[in-house]
Amino acid sequence: MNEMSAGKDIRIMLKEAFTLFAITLIAGLLLGFIYQLTKDPIAEQEALAVQNACRSVFSTADSFKLTDLSPSAAQAEEYKKLGVTIGEVYEALDASGNFLGYVLRSASNQGYGGDIVLYLGVASDGTLRDVSILEISETAGLGMNAESVLVPQFHEKSVPQFSYTKTGAAAEDEIDAISGATITTRAFVNAVNCGLSYAIDEMKGGAGNE
Repeated sequence: MNEMSAGKDIRIMLKEAFTLFAITLIAGLLLGFIYQLTKDPIAEQEALAVQNACRSVFSTADSFKLTDLSPSAAQAEEYKKLGVTIGEVYEALDASGNFLGYVLRSASNQGYGGDIVLYLGVASDGTLRDVSILEISETAGLGMNAESVLVPQFHEKSVPQFSYTKTGAAAEDEIDAISGATITTRAFVNAVNCGLSYAIDEMKGGAGNE
């Protein structure tokens, strides 16, 4: 009886293992099929989102081309001191493919509530076309007012760097801080300054002047 019982138990275990294997195999095949079916549409949507994000800060450009540009070790270390990292860099091109400037991703990790991630559009003459917020999680009613308070102040500014003030901007390179949100303002301005500095440095000796 014991041997028969043991044999029966083994057959049940083998059957259950085979069933589990079959389910796993079928699920894997289905997931692979779904991935193959959706990866191209997803990639197209992601590419469109990037183009739209770039266009929001460089409206005069016709298209945007991802480059392999990245800060040098010295530049990256300098930005790191301010809590900023530079991400993807795109060439802004006109309808004929002529270089107009750069769109780049600049992120500060020193926001009050976490990372502040921006897109900057910088024209070939160093003009900051516009700034767009990609990610922010600051305090509601304070730092979250960055979209309405800070972003408009950077529009079409032709200065090499910005500073912020709590007493009202009196110069082209001054930004009015968000009331009660100095930390957010500082992180935001640092992200803009590092991105602007990198773009200008790159255009002085990079692809934009070739």
